[in-house]
Amino acid sequence: MCGLRGANRTPARAPAQVVELEGPNPAEEPHVTRKDDLYTLPTGLPVPVDDGAAGHLVGRSMPAVALPSTIGQHVRLDALGPGWTVLYCYPRTGRPDVDPPPGWDDVPGARGCTPQACGYRDHHAELMTLGARVYGVSTQTTEYQLEMAIRLHLPFPVLSDADFRLTDALALPTFEIQGIRLLRRLTLLLRANRVEHCFYPVFPPDADAEQVLDWLRGPGAPVP
Repeated sequence: MCGLRGANRTPARAPAQVVELEGPNPAEEPHVTRKDDLYTLPTGLPVPVDDGAAGHLVGRSMPAVALPSTIGQHVRLDALGPGWTVLYCYPRTGRPDVDPPPGWDDVPGARGCTPQACGYRDHHAELMTLGARVYGVSTQTTEYQLEMAIRLHLPFPVLSDADFRLTDALALPTFEIQGIRLLRRLTLLLRANRVEHCFYPVFPPDADAEQVLDWLRGPGAPVP
C-alpha cells in the first residue's frame, strides 16, 4: 500500500484525537480488478497550474456549516477549537475493485487521492505534535468515504460535503467529469476558524502532508 515519505518549533498542545474505525478487516479487500495501482502515482501525470481559483480564501472565516464525518459525528467548521486545523480537500478516492472514470488521469491534479490520504496517515503523529488536527474533505457520501477510511486505517475523520454546503459557502474550486462535480485538490491551514494559509494547487498529492509539516515548522507560521 502507501509507504511513509520521507529548527523544530516548541510543540503546541496536541488535540486529543485518536480515531478508532470499526469495520471489515482492511486486509480482506474486494477482488482487485483495477488495471492500475491505486496506491501509487503514475509517471507523467499532467501538472496542475494555479488558475487563481483559490486566491480569495486566505483570511476567510469558516462558515457555520456542520458536516458528517466517518466517525459518526458532525463537525462544525466554525467551532474547530484552538490550535491548527489542516483541512485537505480532494476530488475522490478510488476503490481497489473499480477502475477510475475514463480520462481521470488526464485531468490535471485529479489523480492521487489515496496516496495523499496515506501521507496524512503516516505523518499524523507529527502533525498532532505541532498542535494540528486533520480532516479530509470530499463531496462523496460518508458511506463511500467510510470504506476508504477503514481500508487505509486513517486515524483522522473524513468529512462529507455531498450537499456542497462548504464548497459553495467558501466558493472552493471545483471541476466536472462525466457530469459529476468534484472539488479541486487544495489544503487549508486554519487557526481560530480563519484560513491562515492555502496550498493550491497541490502536486504531487503524496507530498502534501510533508509540505504542511514544513510550513508549520517554518518561521512563517504564527504560533497557534
